[in-house]
Amino acid sequence: MDSWLREIRYALRMLGKSPATTIAAIACIGIGIGTTTTIFSVVNAILLRPFPFADPDRILAIHTSQPLNDIEHGSLSYPAYRELADRAGKNGAFSEVAAFTMRSLTLTGKEEPERVVGLEMSANLFSLLGVKPALGRLFRPEEDRPGAPGTILLSHELWLRRFGGDPKVVGTSILVNNRASTIVGVMPPRFQFPENNLAWVPLALDHHDDPRSERTLGIFARLAPQATETQAQAEIETFAAKLAADFPEEKGWRAEVRTLRRELVGDGMNRMVLTMMGMVLFVLAIACLNVANLFLSRVTARGRELAVRAAIGAGRKRLVREVLIESVLVGLGGGLLGVALAHFGVIWMMSSIPADNQPPFWIQIVIDGPVLAFTAAVAIATGILFGLIPALKATSQDLQGMLKSGGRSEAGERSRLRGALVVGELALALVLLVGAALMMRSFLAVQSADPGFDLEKVMTLRIYLPGENYADPAAKARRVEDIVGRLETLPGVEAVAASNLIPLGGGGGGGAIEIAGHPEEPGKEPRTFWAGVTAHFFDAVGVKLVSGRTFTDTEGAAKAPLAVINQAFAKKRWPGKDPLGQRFKLLEEEGQPWVTVVGLVPDFNYDGFDTEDEGVRPAAFLPYVWNATPNTGFSIHTSRLPESVALAARREIRASDPGLPVFDVQSLPTLFRSEIWEQRFFGGMFSVFAGIALLLAAIGVYGVLSYLVGQRRKEIGVRVALGAHRNQVLRLVVGQGAKLAMLGLAIGIPLALFLSRVLSKMLYGIEPYDPVSFATISLLLAGVAILASYLPATRATQVSPVEALRNE
Repeated sequence: MDSWLREIRYALRMLGKSPATTIAAIACIGIGIGTTTTIFSVVNAILLRPFPFADPDRILAIHTSQPLNDIEHGSLSYPAYRELADRAGKNGAFSEVAAFTMRSLTLTGKEEPERVVGLEMSANLFSLLGVKPALGRLFRPEEDRPGAPGTILLSHELWLRRFGGDPKVVGTSILVNNRASTIVGVMPPRFQFPENNLAWVPLALDHHDDPRSERTLGIFARLAPQATETQAQAEIETFAAKLAADFPEEKGWRAEVRTLRRELVGDGMNRMVLTMMGMVLFVLAIACLNVANLFLSRVTARGRELAVRAAIGAGRKRLVREVLIESVLVGLGGGLLGVALAHFGVIWMMSSIPADNQPPFWIQIVIDGPVLAFTAAVAIATGILFGLIPALKATSQDLQGMLKSGGRSEAGERSRLRGALVVGELALALVLLVGAALMMRSFLAVQSADPGFDLEKVMTLRIYLPGENYADPAAKARRVEDIVGRLETLPGVEAVAASNLIPLGGGGGGGAIEIAGHPEEPGKEPRTFWAGVTAHFFDAVGVKLVSGRTFTDTEGAAKAPLAVINQAFAKKRWPGKDPLGQRFKLLEEEGQPWVTVVGLVPDFNYDGFDTEDEGVRPAAFLPYVWNATPNTGFSIHTSRLPESVALAARREIRASDPGLPVFDVQSLPTLFRSEIWEQRFFGGMFSVFAGIALLLAAIGVYGVLSYLVGQRRKEIGVRVALGAHRNQVLRLVVGQGAKLAMLGLAIGIPLALFLSRVLSKMLYGIEPYDPVSFATISLLLAGVAILASYLPATRATQVSPVEALRNE
């Protein structure tokens, strides 16, 4: 132990003798470790930290799919859920099955009506997860049955904000969607399952009579003791096959189980997080190569000292260990700096996420114990990594020969090693720069994309029409018609429309259809997106008709069997024909009439910019009553600033019905920025990584050429003495930098091509092998390398031949 302490003290003294080199090394490693720690905190929060549930590895999600209509993430109907739940616990793979679906909840009482993001759930969901309330109790089985009295569970946040944290609130009654409901419990702090939900109500009250065609339920199941995921998959496949054999609505549907992490994280987020982790490891690798070059220069300068110590008996292992102790100390210093940088990095990263897009409650991005342990391991590993090559190189040479030659042996070989390290830096920097260029070009493509409607003059908002008063679609239509009429009278308003769809804001629905003259077997019918809209929907959002007409005021307020379709629908269902006058039928309910197409609109982007989507999906727009949902949106086209009508619109809705909550009030430009925040966020992150990599690579080129100039002072002096011109010396040194850059590009471009294939599913509007990005980045990196070569080259032209030869 004393020996190790002596060697550590000795290493600290040696590092203190060259403070500039030590500080530069710690700064480089600190930047690399800081970026790595920042992103690892995300990886830890999303992919590694256990979920706050009991034995989460035994919980599975059940999904359905229908390959015929390209449905990959389907849900189950309430009847199918009940049949599956009744089988659980009977010597099968599942001990328990629970269901849930998202639901807007309107809370009415002494306070102003408030809409919160809620969840309808089976009574056993939280017990399946192993979560207990902080106050009160969970739902009882008898409360999740048709006709049961209303009950509600509150989140801790909602309890504090709306009820002042009063513990006596448990047992009291409030109106939830105009239904008297008893507050039975308050959940623990920060628990907002499944993402950011604030309240929970029983499922069966509103879903017990759902038809099999209404597939709205998410399903979680807990594995029975000794059961495996493979057995669960086999059981759910058998279950799906039996449903398909027994019920026409289930034909063509398949089922699969997924791990809880895959279900909650999603494949897209998993891919992005791992890609970002790979990128920061590249930054760390560049930092290590940079510091390896610094240490190689440092141990080279100490060549005579090492030779003397070897001559008086110090073994190679001891010399290697001493150099490694110095490098590990630098690594640990970089680790401390990295933790500080990561702290600010996490703050910056979280502040860059819009308030409406905050991560789910189970994601806590913090610098905690596991992250610190990872940082310490990385600091030690990088210290060994960047110190090992210089240590082995410095102690593998002929130390006795170096002692006789004054410490100048093997300079050429070490110069080649330095060049190889810089080539590695440039190659990795190219990969990061290409990735950043692709992500930023993707973001710019989204930002400049034409959504097909007017972004600048439209204000949007939503209301929620709860309870028995609005159970009838006609009652919803009357209220919506009244609100539309009131909003149309506001100053500056040019058009108003209501729909369950807000462009870029989500909504609408989908289902099976039948095309007149083309019947299909049950289960094989085509599906389409469709939404209910009032008469002036296309005027309100600024979409111009291609042909035909829209609905009249009377048609828009009634269940007229008419539809306006987009061009994608027309091309897919009636290719080469005029779609006007064609007919189709919605199959979600029995006895639906044939719907006649009366209008055709362009393929405007009604549902957002999906990087994995191949284009706008076929869509049909029917009069509002066809899809009169409680959650109804309004689009207000105005000649003024959209925000200027918000307050007046709230006032008119209050005048129509004081019990209606108004929420999601925002202009379409704001909605658009919210829609593309992920592309902007990840593009910005990649750009930061790439900028750091470019800076480190430039420093590496500068450092190695400065060293080469120092090593070739005698040669340069002789050249100048023999008449070499200043430009010839400049070309000599800058040529070395250009050579390193070309080698870096030759190695980096194939790596960047591989990365672009990985990023392909994250890009919008550009090809992964985008030649503009590759060419621009290659020129940029070569230019930076040559620029970094210029300063050493300039210094080389100032070498005095007399001084150079005298020093030799």
